[in-house]
Amino acid sequence: MFDSEFLTPYSRAVYRDAISSAVETVCNALPDRPYSGMHPADLAKLLRGDVLPQAESTLSNVLDRVAAVVAHSVAVSHPNTAAHFHSPALVAALAAEVVISALNQSMDSFDQAPAATVLEQQMIQWLCSQAGLPAEAGGMFITGGTQANFMGLLLARDSCLQSRWNWSAQKQGLPPEASRLRILCSEVAHFTVEKSAAQLGLGTDAVIKVATDSSFRMCMRSLHATVDGLRGADLVPMAVVATAGTTDFGSVDPLEEIASVCRATQIWFHVDAAYGGALLFSHQKRQLLRGIETADSIGLDFHKLFWQPISCSAFLLRDADRFRHIALHADYLNPEIHDQLGIPNLVTNSLSTTRRFDALKLWVSLQVLGQDKLGKMIDRTLELATRAAEAIRQIPRLELLLEPSLGCVVFRYRPQGQHDSDVLNASLRQRLFDRGIAVIGHTRVRNRQYLKLTCMNPAVTEEQYEALLMKVAQHGQELEDELGTVQTMPCAH
Repeated sequence: MFDSEFLTPYSRAVYRDAISSAVETVCNALPDRPYSGMHPADLAKLLRGDVLPQAESTLSNVLDRVAAVVAHSVAVSHPNTAAHFHSPALVAALAAEVVISALNQSMDSFDQAPAATVLEQQMIQWLCSQAGLPAEAGGMFITGGTQANFMGLLLARDSCLQSRWNWSAQKQGLPPEASRLRILCSEVAHFTVEKSAAQLGLGTDAVIKVATDSSFRMCMRSLHATVDGLRGADLVPMAVVATAGTTDFGSVDPLEEIASVCRATQIWFHVDAAYGGALLFSHQKRQLLRGIETADSIGLDFHKLFWQPISCSAFLLRDADRFRHIALHADYLNPEIHDQLGIPNLVTNSLSTTRRFDALKLWVSLQVLGQDKLGKMIDRTLELATRAAEAIRQIPRLELLLEPSLGCVVFRYRPQGQHDSDVLNASLRQRLFDRGIAVIGHTRVRNRQYLKLTCMNPAVTEEQYEALLMKVAQHGQELEDELGTVQTMPCAH
């Protein structure tokens, strides 16, 4: 009675038709500009409808409604979409997604995902070798950099408590001494370092921000002084989080030097390489990651510069035995006898139970592209950022903050009159978005409002970025002309 509602050997034709119809919906409704510009309230009216209607409907009729969702989504592959680490997805990876969704493997136990478990383990071992980690390293595919930072700091905390006070946080909770634990990161590190500290019961006050240099890299002099100061105050620096590719600047902290400090002082060394981890395959800037091979833990995002559909990330651990701090066994899922029998149940090392088979899409993509082409594509995004910076210098009304180190280009529109330049730049970005012209980023640096291009698409040309920047300058001038004085300028929300 219900067979045709599922993919079975007897419903292949139904499945083929459904997938083909979905593909046609996407292709026919795919937006040809960065965003439609529709206001949130109008979008809510357009998409309003009963979540569970009383009568059945055909997939074809429902996909007609889905077309509106497609049409009013951000076009991630458009050359004027350059706001975030929000990349277009490889066609090979999209094909793999079809297989992943059809198989619907659950990555928690071997009997739910036998081939998938083995392939994920092989992918993790390969990634560990690419990062230069030793044979005893291990890891997991995870949802993103947020989870990687949390997992690294969780294991750092529990390892520190075990080694210093012979305390098991998993069994006993946090001891009174936990209030002495501190986490060090640069002042431009990702906000999830603080978020993780809060979730780990240490509080955001446990995060100590280390000053950066003129290139927004962690300052080693400040790191040394901070570590010494904490020890002098009888506080315990449990981890240093180095960033390989900061959100705003793409800056890579001096990993070798940080690693040296951590080794000398027995501090856990975690590298947030969610963005910059792609440099492992770069032909031009691989050297920026020297020192990553000494990390205790690493986070990598493949839905950034590996162009995978969201989500696809990995957490790598230098010593896989340290997963013991979070290991728990359930008789119905991963009984301890399975360890003795050599049956791998990945849930033992995971923060999640049910997980998708995301390793497959990365495997398919790497097989199709090959390592050389992947490296060239990564390097192309870095070249585009350099060219965009050059174009900014040639446009009188635009001002470059600093030379890009990876793919992030931070700049401002410089008004002629007495306008509040911070408000104007915020309004300019919103104007471009609301009119469907461009989706560009924004940030605050030293309490000043800036605009940002994040070059993630190797298929974009230099001329397209130059044209985008000219539009930024043009609309900045138009905004100045329309507003007249700063007093009449509306604030962007």
